[in-house]
Amino acid sequence: MHLDAAGILATLALVGGAGVFVHGWRDRHLRRLIQDTPTARIRSLAMGMVEIVGEVSARSHITAPFSGRPCAYWEVDISAHGRRSDNVVHRNASGNPFFVCDETGVALVYPHDAKCTVKWGVEEVCSGAALPECYDEYMKKLGPSQVLWRMDTLRFRERTLEEGMRVFVLGSATPRAQSLSISDGEELAATGTDGSGAQRLRTLDHEVRAVIRRGEADKSFIISQESERDLTIDLGLLAFVKLVGGAILAALGLWYWLYVL
Repeated sequence: MHLDAAGILATLALVGGAGVFVHGWRDRHLRRLIQDTPTARIRSLAMGMVEIVGEVSARSHITAPFSGRPCAYWEVDISAHGRRSDNVVHRNASGNPFFVCDETGVALVYPHDAKCTVKWGVEEVCSGAALPECYDEYMKKLGPSQVLWRMDTLRFRERTLEEGMRVFVLGSATPRAQSLSISDGEELAATGTDGSGAQRLRTLDHEVRAVIRRGEADKSFIISQESERDLTIDLGLLAFVKLVGGAILAALGLWYWLYVL
């Protein structure tokens, strides 16, 4: 191997290893934060970093873009299917707030910028040149870039949170805004409900104890169908692999340059 090539690889190992190590440290911090934050009842939520477990309830009428299923939240991604790996070329998620309810109260969750681990969904691999109508219509809305993607085999994934699903939420709780109301006709029309459905939404909206979103100071924000135990196990293993792997890569790169210099 030529020295120039070895130097490039060593530099990549040093910089990349350090980056992987930092990500591992963040995962470790998030795991500790989950462990140290007690699961709270919604009725007794304090403002600041909180952790709740409850059932999802939609606040507005939305449908998942691929399946057309009614849901409270959706996220999709499209990958170009290569010979060795899949390259994600598009991601999107709904930003509509939804309710999370436990036996004591109601919280309103704004999912924007959350780290979501949603299990339930659909996945399908199709030829970009002959897409089913649901994917074809979605792709047409993405503009000129989608023409190049269609030359590959594409994988479509969709994950949704639907009515009644149980979720774990870790985020920053803020007071319920005074303007938080869906009693006017325009917003009720946006929900696609009337009669008993509209009354139910008014009731839930009125009972909101706090709004949970990504915080300004601590930006940790998780919405997951996994339990707290499973989350901490997964984060612990992920952090260990990143910390050890990143440290080894960075050490190898540093050793090479110290040897050369």
